[in-house]
Amino acid sequence: MVEIYNQVLFRPLFNFLVFIYNIIPGGDFGLAIILLTVLIRFAFVPLSIKSLVSQKEMNQLQPKIRELQEKYKNDKQALGQATMALYKEHKVNPFSGCLPLLIQLPVLLALYKALGSGFKPETLQFLYSFVHNPGAIKEMAFGLVNLAKNSPVMAVMAAVLQWVQSKQAVSFQASAVKGQPEPPAVKASRQMLYFFPVMVIIIAWNLPAGLVLYWIVATMFSIFEQLYINKKYKARTET
Repeated sequence: MVEIYNQVLFRPLFNFLVFIYNIIPGGDFGLAIILLTVLIRFAFVPLSIKSLVSQKEMNQLQPKIRELQEKYKNDKQALGQATMALYKEHKVNPFSGCLPLLIQLPVLLALYKALGSGFKPETLQFLYSFVHNPGAIKEMAFGLVNLAKNSPVMAVMAAVLQWVQSKQAVSFQASAVKGQPEPPAVKASRQMLYFFPVMVIIIAWNLPAGLVLYWIVATMFSIFEQLYINKKYKARTET
């Protein structure tokens, strides 16, 4: 399984990263990380849109689900059947929000490994014959940051952006049930609003700056992606 993972996910992503690094004028690995992250996130935009819209539609159904829970509070089987019928009626898949994450997770793990291995000379043996071997990867990015070492400043940036993204996600979910009691999922997200940024800064504090740069770019992409999805969803519901 490990060999399949390396050949199907890690090696292609690592080669693509080095390919980008080779063609960038000046050979800036930081810029290569940014470009690769953006390209991968663009590839997953359809899945992300599906996941976020599904979450919002699920939240909108919460009042009707609570009615069913009250109606069938003594009959779990009938409640399950009625709930699934409600989902079918409104064409909502309760599992569609999880599927994109499950699909993306192996790719993200492979990208994480590729970024973490980039500065090890022995990792260059995984390059395909048609990808130029640069001999070594320059650790400095933009002439300011050593991507192979930790960066407290970037760790703080990652935490701040995570807070912005989390707060935006809570607002997006809450807007679907405006004027009604918040569903458990929204309450949980609101409670975790400050927990995630704290965890990010703890984890990122000791990570190589190259990995934190990926984290920062991916989070910024998510922020703009969610703004776009929210705008499109609002326009669709108003028509």
